[in-house]
Amino acid sequence: MAALMYNVGRGFVIFGEHSSLFRGHNQILVNSRRYVRGLRRRPVAVLYPDGKRETFIKSNDAADKMNQKLFKLKGKNLSESDKKYCTEKVSERAGNRKRSGHVSECAEESHMMDRLGGLRYEKAPAGDNRLAKVSSVARSRAFREKEGKVLLEGRRLICDALSAGASPQTLFFSAVERLQELPLDKLQQAKLIKVKYEDMKTWSDLVTPQGVIAIFSKPDASRLAFPKDSRRQSVPLFLLCDNVRDAGNLGTILRCAAAAGCDRVLLTKGCVDAWEPKVLRAAMGAHFRLPVFPNLDWDDISKHLPKDVIVHVADNCSSFTKDPASAPVSGQIENVTSDEYSESDSDEESDDELSLPCVKPQVYHESWAQRSTALVIGGEARGLSLEALRLAEETEGRRLFVPMAPGVESLNSAMAASILLFEGRRQLLMLSEKTRRRARSKMF
Repeated sequence: MAALMYNVGRGFVIFGEHSSLFRGHNQILVNSRRYVRGLRRRPVAVLYPDGKRETFIKSNDAADKMNQKLFKLKGKNLSESDKKYCTEKVSERAGNRKRSGHVSECAEESHMMDRLGGLRYEKAPAGDNRLAKVSSVARSRAFREKEGKVLLEGRRLICDALSAGASPQTLFFSAVERLQELPLDKLQQAKLIKVKYEDMKTWSDLVTPQGVIAIFSKPDASRLAFPKDSRRQSVPLFLLCDNVRDAGNLGTILRCAAAAGCDRVLLTKGCVDAWEPKVLRAAMGAHFRLPVFPNLDWDDISKHLPKDVIVHVADNCSSFTKDPASAPVSGQIENVTSDEYSESDSDEESDDELSLPCVKPQVYHESWAQRSTALVIGGEARGLSLEALRLAEETEGRRLFVPMAPGVESLNSAMAASILLFEGRRQLLMLSEKTRRRARSKMF
C-alpha cells in the first residue's frame, strides 16, 4: 500500500513528523504512522468483482495477551476506572472464546450423534482402568460365573450375539468407524466408551485387535433367537461333550456341530467353560447359531433329550490290525482295554466298576442314525466316562469307530466329531428323503 501511494501520479511521501503528499497544486498533510498501522491490520472481509464476499474471523488471542501484558506493566499508572475497563474487556473476550468453544463442541457432538443414530458415548480419560477390569471377565471362569458376564471381541462375534438377542452392557471401541460397523439400533441400552487403540491392544488377547470389545450378560440358550435358516436345516442329531478339556477342541467341535445342523449341544461339568476366549474364537459364532447348554450333570442331560433317543458313543482309538485279512468288518473292532473306561467321578469302588457296560462296536459308515440320535464325544485325556457308556447301553446304542491305518494312535476328538456328525447328518437326510417319497407314492 505504501509503495502504491509512493508512485501514484506526481505525488510522493516524505516521512517525518508531518509527512506531505503533493498532487498538483493541492497539499494534503498525512500522518505516516497511520500507513504503518494500516499495513498491520487484517481485513474484515474481501469483496470480489463478481459480488461475492469472503468474511474473515479474527482471533483475539493476541489482543488478549497484549491487554494482560499492558495491565501488568502499567497497572500502577492507570486510574481505577481504566483498570476496571481493562479487566472487563479481558473477561468479556475470554467468555466469548469459551462460548465459541462450547458451541463448537456441541456442534461436533450433535454431528457425531447424527452419525451414530442418536447414541451417546464417553471418552475414557487418561488412567481409566475400566477396560483392564473387564478384561478379567475373559480370563477368570469363576468371575464369569459369579458376575454372570462374558466378554466378546470382534465385529462378527458381537454382531452374531446381538442378532441372537444377547444383552450388551458395556462396549469399548477405538474409533467411531468401528462402532458404525455394528447394528446401532441394538446398542441403545449399552454403555459406550471410546478408548485408545494402544490400551485396547494391551488388554486384548488378539495380536491385531479389531478395535471393539463388548461385555454381555451371560446368554441363556433357552432365550436366544437363533437364525431361522440354520434351524430349518437342522436334523434330530444331538451332541454330548464328555470331559472335553481342550479349549481349541471344544470350539472346533461346536463349530462343526453348527455346520452339521445339530439340534443342540450338551456339555458335562468336566468340560472346559464354553465362554473361554479361546473357545469363542475357535467356535466362530457357533454359540449363537445353535443352543449350547454347559455345565450339566448326567441326571440333567436326559431332560434335554427326546424320550426315544438312541445314544451312541464315539470310539476314536480303533485301527486296522497289521494283517489286512483280519481287518475289522461290521461288528468287529480291535478290543480296547478296559482301563480306558474304568474312570468314574465317584471315588468309591463298587461292583458296577468291575463289569463295564456292554456297548457293541460298529463302523461309522453303517446305518446308526435312523431316528432322534445323540452322539457322545469324549475328551482326549480321559476318554468316555462310565456314565456315557451306561447311557449308550440303556438306549441300545453303539460304539462307533473310524478305521485307521496302522501306527496311528487315535484321532483328535474334534476330527472324530466332524466325521461322525456329518455321517449322521447324511443318514438322517437320506431317511427323511425316503419318508417323503413313501408319502408321495401313497398320495398318487
